[in-house]
Amino acid sequence: MNKKKLKTGALTLSLLATALMAGHAMAAVSESEAAKLGNSLTPVGAEKAGNAAGTIPEWTGGLPTDAAAITPDGFVGDPYPGDQPKFTITAQNYEQYQDNLTPGQIAMLKRYPETYRLPVFETRRSAAMPQRIYDAAQRNATQTKLVRGGNGLENLDTAIAFPIPQDGLEAVWNHITRYRGGSARRVVAQATPQVNGSYSLVKFVDEVVYTDSLADYNPEKHGNVLFYFKQQVTDPSRLAGNVLLVHETLDQVKEPRMAWIYNAGQRRVRRAPQVAYDGPGTAADGLRTSDNLDMFNGAPDRYEWKLVGKKELYIPYNSYRLDSPKLKYDDIVKAGHINQDLTRYELHRVWEVEATLKKGERHIYAKRNFFIDEDTWQAAIIDHYDGRGSLWRVAEAHSTYFYDVQVPLYAMETLYDLVSGRYLVMGMKNEEKNPYVYNYEASSHQYTPAALRNSGVR
Repeated sequence: MNKKKLKTGALTLSLLATALMAGHAMAAVSESEAAKLGNSLTPVGAEKAGNAAGTIPEWTGGLPTDAAAITPDGFVGDPYPGDQPKFTITAQNYEQYQDNLTPGQIAMLKRYPETYRLPVFETRRSAAMPQRIYDAAQRNATQTKLVRGGNGLENLDTAIAFPIPQDGLEAVWNHITRYRGGSARRVVAQATPQVNGSYSLVKFVDEVVYTDSLADYNPEKHGNVLFYFKQQVTDPSRLAGNVLLVHETLDQVKEPRMAWIYNAGQRRVRRAPQVAYDGPGTAADGLRTSDNLDMFNGAPDRYEWKLVGKKELYIPYNSYRLDSPKLKYDDIVKAGHINQDLTRYELHRVWEVEATLKKGERHIYAKRNFFIDEDTWQAAIIDHYDGRGSLWRVAEAHSTYFYDVQVPLYAMETLYDLVSGRYLVMGMKNEEKNPYVYNYEASSHQYTPAALRNSGVR
């Protein structure tokens, strides 16, 4: 769909004035600056060269689509089976590595000095995307614009709105609009362990369908809708059949996110305005907000966004071992945090973006520090602070790369509460069969409130 564009409407003079007053650039970069993409920069805007120390290699195109075998259950095999940890960061030795750690990681090492550790492996710049995404990013670099004070987009082509970001807001929009493989369906599990590690699973069937992939796609009809999200609970039985439907809009100030919930017990569909910002996450026992899903989602309008700059950090990466179908959920879910012996950390360059709650706005997180991987535009770590300025929650995304379909994605997400000692892990699929279906075919009529009742039958 190289020529298809998702548009939020004409850019009026009043919107122009609003954006200029907010200090946001209307177009990302010039043609000469955009020419760096695919040359000194990767096609999506990362630095192609390695670092001076040689600890981050040059990006040479990422893994090939046949990097390793696909299992009968639909899991991608580990393309680096012989890799072993180079060293392990612990509470006892973290000070010698602290320049490459986030405050949240250091807090976790101190909170769980005997069990939380970071096994560090060789850095592998495995990520790649289809050529059509590279082409779209090249066009977006000069044509995608911020509207309504930076809270919406105009002229977005497919994915990665600002491959050469000029400020923090553009960088976070890259996370929101990053390439996820188009439309997909997945079967995943979530756990919210007690302090002692005991837990019960909640299982979901999630569908994410981008409007440009719909069988009945119409730019006039779907212009401000980025994607449809449907989440059906399949387990436990007391929640089974409940369904959440979201119409995610590009400009959520002009046209707020629309959400509905079907309650299987009541057999009723209701609007769900709480599915946004710091509204409670589905079956999360109060351990995450709505906008914690996918590390961060939704409208950015309640925060001021500052682009701090680039850093080299040890972040979760190439988490094939953690995503293995050979593991059981009991192998992963432990007291305090997931089993860190199954994790893999690598040194990568990240964009640091600081989000500070605007005066007069409300959210339980007064500040969030984002650390966004330069090769994929996925948020890798986000530190969350409360209204007193204290570090409260630490989110880590254990990423992997589905090389067979050229999709960078999260194997699972964790959100640790430093105060309560509890946490949430979501996106696990180790015990599921064929958990992912890409190029999921759908029509818009499947994502209407009227269609919810049928999809939620127990």
